[in-house]
Amino acid sequence: MNQSSTRSTALFTNDRYPKPRYIMSDCPIHPNLFTWPAENPSLLGGLCEHCGEVSFPVQSSCRSCSGSGSSVIELGDRGVLWTWTVQNFLPKPPYVTDQTPATFKPYGVGYIEMPAGVRVESRLLTADADKLKIGMPMQLVIEPFSANDRGGHNLCFAFDIVEND
Repeated sequence: MNQSSTRSTALFTNDRYPKPRYIMSDCPIHPNLFTWPAENPSLLGGLCEHCGEVSFPVQSSCRSCSGSGSSVIELGDRGVLWTWTVQNFLPKPPYVTDQTPATFKPYGVGYIEMPAGVRVESRLLTADADKLKIGMPMQLVIEPFSANDRGGHNLCFAFDIVEND
């Protein structure tokens, strides 16, 4: 399944679209990125048991104090756009895509600051520079990334603009 067709069937979880639809063979591209399956998915992060540093994604050792051991915590499903850019060219490997230079469509990339203070790099569902503003509220969206070998999708996360917050 090509990425452009998967994007059109995205499992949106924000207020503008229905609650997520999924099949049992859909799964996150990596464990401990977000709660799944879940009616209201949340990003997952790590909380250092020694110094309280919050990280994303969950890590086995703390980047702040080098302590080992962290707890998995929910970071939530909303944040604030901290900074952004528009990717106007097809990324080079190891980026995984079946798009070609002819089929590539620009997309937004940004850092979303979550309520716990950690900033998460994410694809944005809009590439319209006139609509993206630093400090605006953003909503977590779960969407298909690629087909998996179980007949479902590998799921990834992105963020979308919160309308009428």
